[in-house]
Amino acid sequence: MMTASTPSILIVDDQADVLAALRLLLKAEGIACVTADSPRAAREAVEKQAFGCALIDLNYTRDTTSGEEGLALLGDLRNDDPDLPVVVMTAWGSIDVAVRAMREGAADFIEKPWENTRLLRVLRAQLDLSAARRRAARLSAENALLRGNGEGFIAESRAMRPVLDMVQRVAPTDANVLILGENGTGKGVLARLVHALSRRADAPLIKVNMGGLSEHVFESEMFGHVRGAFTDAKADRLGRFELADGGSLFLDEIANIPPSQQPKLLRVLEEGEFERVGSSRTMKVDVRLISATNADLRQEVAGGRFRKDLLFRLNTVEIRLPPLRDRGEDIVPMAEAFLRRSAQRYGRDDMRLSASARQALQQHDWPGNVRELAHVIERAALMSGGNEVGALDFGLELERPAHPARTAPPASSAATDGPSTEAPTLEEAERELIRQALARSEGNIQRAAETLGLSRAALYRRLEKHGIEA
Repeated sequence: MMTASTPSILIVDDQADVLAALRLLLKAEGIACVTADSPRAAREAVEKQAFGCALIDLNYTRDTTSGEEGLALLGDLRNDDPDLPVVVMTAWGSIDVAVRAMREGAADFIEKPWENTRLLRVLRAQLDLSAARRRAARLSAENALLRGNGEGFIAESRAMRPVLDMVQRVAPTDANVLILGENGTGKGVLARLVHALSRRADAPLIKVNMGGLSEHVFESEMFGHVRGAFTDAKADRLGRFELADGGSLFLDEIANIPPSQQPKLLRVLEEGEFERVGSSRTMKVDVRLISATNADLRQEVAGGRFRKDLLFRLNTVEIRLPPLRDRGEDIVPMAEAFLRRSAQRYGRDDMRLSASARQALQQHDWPGNVRELAHVIERAALMSGGNEVGALDFGLELERPAHPARTAPPASSAATDGPSTEAPTLEEAERELIRQALARSEGNIQRAAETLGLSRAALYRRLEKHGIEA
């Protein structure tokens, strides 16, 4: 029986012999790795899993001398995960490019042809540094939770006390956790907090959006496949369970698992075993499962759409997140945290909420919960003409009156509170349209997709692209 391993180093180079040599060298030293032969393949790899370190070449087939492709990849990796150590490789005589890479955030550089001892020493040092950072982040999360304020998870209200108490008791165990709550309540953030406070915090947390996973690719995505298993299987591929081995697997929108695939998931949860598509070799994994849904799974069981025994495996512990309308004390602190983040993102320093803005936030019913609040604050940071955000910058009345007596202000009056006339980018406009559709549909993915003229799967892909939690 074969044990799945957790990759820890990403190696990127367009030369097959270089990848093969590095893979063999690291394997002999007990260091696991994943290889990619292009910057695009590297970006796809980091979207699927977390790495302890990346070793990337600076030159690729499109441009073999300037290092621009490698520098662009370095920037992408650093933007995606500022704590990921990136070691660059460059041919002898290109030290100036390596120096530029160091200035742009590379942790170290290796010259080709490399010397094995130095290469291993550099990579081990970066892996140790990455592990130390994760341990520090875990300690910070633990301390924040004890103060009732997790990173990105503000919870000062009375309604959140039972949630925090449950997380403190359950997170350090290996018990499967089912997170329930309306759309937009922060189930994904809570899943990350549970993982950060677990004994598996140094291992990956792999997320799968079950709503965006079609039935015909379910097995390949979850369990992997071998080369030749089907027409497009041109190489072996690791599934999500293998990627999460030793860590946690977060199955979001768990109610959307096709009934035909539920027995296969149940088997892995009961036995920790599966086979890749096209292989008879049994793989064994050690995974802690965290799942989430806004659906009533017991009602789904009663309707024959969800297996009762699978539900029993998923909900060893249930944590129910209250809606934002029941968390009045959290609204303004959350808004201030979102405003700081948006101000930093858009280069708007020293932004603050006015008294009228605070009052408007408290009066709104927040049908879209935390996701709606984050969206409203991000838009206000863009639209506000000055450093102080006013109530009109939110546009809340234009979308959904909180009280019947309140009416939307005339379009011309918005100018008095200082909205910006700067046009949004195409990507910002798409993100705005998606968030508006979600707010209008009260988080119902199917209705939002129909409003936008998209398929359900296409909308899920765009949610992942823009980092919007369903």
